[in-house]
Amino acid sequence: MGENLVLREKREIEGRSDSDKTIDPANLEMFEIARKAGMETAFDRLLRQEPKCPYCFTGVSCRNCAMGPCRITAKADRGVCGATADVMVARGLLRNTLAGTASHVDHARHVALALLHAARGEAPYRIRDEAKLRRLGETLGIEGAGSMPVEKLAEAVAVLALQEIGATHANGGRWLRMHATEERLETWSRLDVLPEGGMLPVLEGMHRTSMGNDADPVNLVLGCIKAGIADGFYGLHMSTDLQDVLFGTPKPKLSQAGMGVLREDCVNIACHGHVPVLSEKIVEAAEALEEEAKKAGAAGINVVGICCTGNEILERQGIPAVGNELNSELVIATGALDAVVVDYQCIFPALVPAAKCFHTKIITTAPTVKIPGAEHVEFDERRADEVAREIVRRAIENFRSRDRSRVHIPEFRTRVLAGFSVEALLEVLSKLNSSDPLAPLVEAISSGDVKGAVAIVGCSNPRVPHDMMHVELAKELVKRDILVLATGCAAHAHAKTGLMKPEGAEMAGERLRRVLKVLGEAAGMGSLPPVLHFGSCVDNSRISQLLKALAERLGVAIKDLPVAASAPEYNTEKALSIGTWAVALGITTHVNPLPRITGSEVVTSLLTEKAEELLGARFLHSPDPVEAADMLEEVILEKRRKLGLEG
Repeated sequence: MGENLVLREKREIEGRSDSDKTIDPANLEMFEIARKAGMETAFDRLLRQEPKCPYCFTGVSCRNCAMGPCRITAKADRGVCGATADVMVARGLLRNTLAGTASHVDHARHVALALLHAARGEAPYRIRDEAKLRRLGETLGIEGAGSMPVEKLAEAVAVLALQEIGATHANGGRWLRMHATEERLETWSRLDVLPEGGMLPVLEGMHRTSMGNDADPVNLVLGCIKAGIADGFYGLHMSTDLQDVLFGTPKPKLSQAGMGVLREDCVNIACHGHVPVLSEKIVEAAEALEEEAKKAGAAGINVVGICCTGNEILERQGIPAVGNELNSELVIATGALDAVVVDYQCIFPALVPAAKCFHTKIITTAPTVKIPGAEHVEFDERRADEVAREIVRRAIENFRSRDRSRVHIPEFRTRVLAGFSVEALLEVLSKLNSSDPLAPLVEAISSGDVKGAVAIVGCSNPRVPHDMMHVELAKELVKRDILVLATGCAAHAHAKTGLMKPEGAEMAGERLRRVLKVLGEAAGMGSLPPVLHFGSCVDNSRISQLLKALAERLGVAIKDLPVAASAPEYNTEKALSIGTWAVALGITTHVNPLPRITGSEVVTSLLTEKAEELLGARFLHSPDPVEAADMLEEVILEKRRKLGLEG
């Protein structure tokens, strides 16, 4: 079976024309320019990886010890240690999930340290949302949170966050309990998957997957669930909470998206990665050094965003979004990008050879992310202003090296309304009912005007035509009166194609369109878009926060709400950990491409069938956007039937 799937994908990928590789018109325009410059992209390298190894494709390979590497074949039904296909698949899945969890928990640790330094006056940041800080302090049980000086409270919250991340025995869990529902806490306790801290499930999971340890595939999959829950609360929720405190809670604002946001007459700096601790300072430094850019012959400095750092500065500062992960190489081919400043996660090492074909500087900043050939400027929160100005000055100087004859900026750009935090959405809803802001949304769901909601999240993957699944799935859902919330690279895809501008409401079904117009008019925006920008990947926590509020308002469990999720072009281990967390919350989740689990009937059955019995949700798979929409709509309709709501 695995070999057949591999050959089928090989034929499909090798048969693609440029127009089959992406639906982004800017990418199509840049392919030929990149080729003429001798620049290769992920789309080119994908072809050279075909055909894929059928053993790796299905998860039945292992290199966790020096007796291997091993694989399951017709003549070898066990590895050297005796591990079966079920064990290999489950161990591999757990290791992937652990890596995703570690990424997000380390992100949260980074932000907690920035808050700690700021609170102690050691770093040039200030608290931008004191009200949220005090709410956090009170909910976390910090004595005197409502009245103590803001710096002392920020220090106490940061210290508690770091303690929760590093908890090594049952003395943590306050962050999780602050955001989880009682029903979920009981379910996770019963399954023994309730994590008391952020790092312990990673430590424990790496131990249990090493040679000579856990060989029960069911127990290993439960380890995945535990890691996913840790990711959700000690990674995603903690990161979002602390970033809002430091940089402000987002509110809707109009901006633009697409490669056309680059400016030929300006120094163009792209912020790429995931954590806003650096990118917020790049925005500040760009404003401060505007005159220096003009002396270098530029009209000014134009900061743009890529990937999740792009979402962070879009939702808070209105900084234009140039594209998602799979745009990151081709945007260099415009010849207009003077610097790409990266922090961590989703950074292609190939950016460096791509930049060598043009004049662009790749500037790495994290001690954990260094790329040979890039310039490295170590970022330290305590020297944030100094480092940010040095980076911006390097971009200004590089502007002088730009070859104007090689500049080609595609004209594709569109408006985007971004920044829908839960607080901002409730503020919009309160215009209709100030005493019970959730009531208008509950009424719309109960009547069927909003049939339900789907979160479309995650990465872009060249194995899938770029942006196609994100966009076509969203279009299918909104025309069926299903609201879409989007984060991460998916949000970039929706932004670039007009699904996130007020006028995009015309793509929605009649009943949903009516609701969007009523809400938009109440908020003074004309209409809300059919896909709401909920931020970066860590901001999937905002969706969890909204679902908890809805569930408590209705007196039901999250697993009973008419909602679902999809990661239709995922590629990172972080997407696996987020998806696992979503299923642990009780949200059935569609994934594509096919995860590397099909070599084990036990693991496949657990995740796609039996998880429903344990958690009230399961994983779905389809590579087709219409079929995926059918699956997700049926999940929503079944939830509505069980709640006694009309279809």
